[in-house]
Amino acid sequence: MCRAVLESEGSQETAKGINNGIVYLMAIPYVLIGALGYYIYRWLKKERQIE
Repeated sequence: MCRAVLESEGSQETAKGINNGIVYLMAIPYVLIGALGYYIYRWLKKERQIE
C-alpha cells in the first residue's frame, strides 16, 4: 500500500494495522536470534558441567 492511500482514508485503522505489522516484522529477527543465543548458551553451559 502506498502512503497516499493510507493518508486519504477517513479511518486510520488500516494505517495502525500497517504500523503494527512493521513493528512485528522488525522485532521477530531479534527474538529469533535471542532465542538461538540462549539455546547455545544453555548447551555450552551443560557441556562444561559434564567435563
